[in-house]
Amino acid sequence: MVTCASCSHENEAGVQFCDECGAKLEIHASVPASEKVAVGVSTGLPPSLSSGTASRSAKLVITRGGTNGKEFPLERSVDTHVGRWDPDGGSFPEIDLTGDDPEAKISRKHARIFIQDGDYYVEDLGSLNGTYVNRGSRLLPGSPERLKNDDEVVMGKTFFKVVLE
Repeated sequence: MVTCASCSHENEAGVQFCDECGAKLEIHASVPASEKVAVGVSTGLPPSLSSGTASRSAKLVITRGGTNGKEFPLERSVDTHVGRWDPDGGSFPEIDLTGDDPEAKISRKHARIFIQDGDYYVEDLGSLNGTYVNRGSRLLPGSPERLKNDDEVVMGKTFFKVVLE
C-alpha cells in the first residue's frame, strides 16, 4: 500500500495518483521492484525519445478560452499530461484544466508535453477536439511537434502561449 502525503488515503501499490484526491504519489526506494508499475499512455516512441532534461524552464500561459494569464510550469524531468481531472476515469493530469474549460472541449487525456534532446514537444493523445501549434494542421496522435518560444498551442477552445526561459 502507498499512503498519499496529501490526504493520507491508502492506495494500492503501483498506482501513480491517489484514488481519493488525485495527488501524485511518491514511490520510494523501499517499495520492491516487483510492485513498481509504470502507468501511462503509450506513444509509440522509444523510451530514449520520450524523456530527458531541458536546459531551460518552460511554461504554458492561457491567452484565450480560460483564465487568461494563468500559468502552468512544465517540469523538466517528466512528461506533463494536459487534460481534465476525472478520478472515476483515472485521469489525473499534471496540467488540470477542469476549472479553465467550462465547455469541456479539452479531453480528459488530451495531450502530453515532453522533452527530447533538450527541446520541448507536444503530442496529442487522441483528443476529440484536437491540438494545434501556430494554427497549423491538427496534430496526429504519435506525431509530436517541437515547441519554440512564443508558439501558440490550441487545445479544444483554449489557447496557450509557450514561454521558454
